[in-house]
Amino acid sequence: MPSLPSEFAELEPFVEWSLATERERYAKRLSSTMDELQTFYDAAFPHLEGALTYLDQFDINALSDESKNLLNLLYSLVNASFPVEVWRQPRVPDSGAASMDVIVEPAV
Repeated sequence: MPSLPSEFAELEPFVEWSLATERERYAKRLSSTMDELQTFYDAAFPHLEGALTYLDQFDINALSDESKNLLNLLYSLVNASFPVEVWRQPRVPDSGAASMDVIVEPAV
């Protein structure tokens, strides 16, 4: 199980959201209930600014495993933010069976 930098130990219960690929993050979002998405969002969002400040002190190509896990958790937070803030459902409204395929993953 991945772990996070000690400064973000409060987010350890959500470490399963630290997923390496967009495909995994999107699948996690689609398989989550709105209550699960909201709980993750409510826990992680208050740490967003501090996590970005923390990560900015490192070269993105030289992140420790714990820092990579934190960055991946933030990527998942972005993925969960649309259902929580806008759609009130895990899927994009009126999108039917649409899927999303990322050609190039974000840096990590």
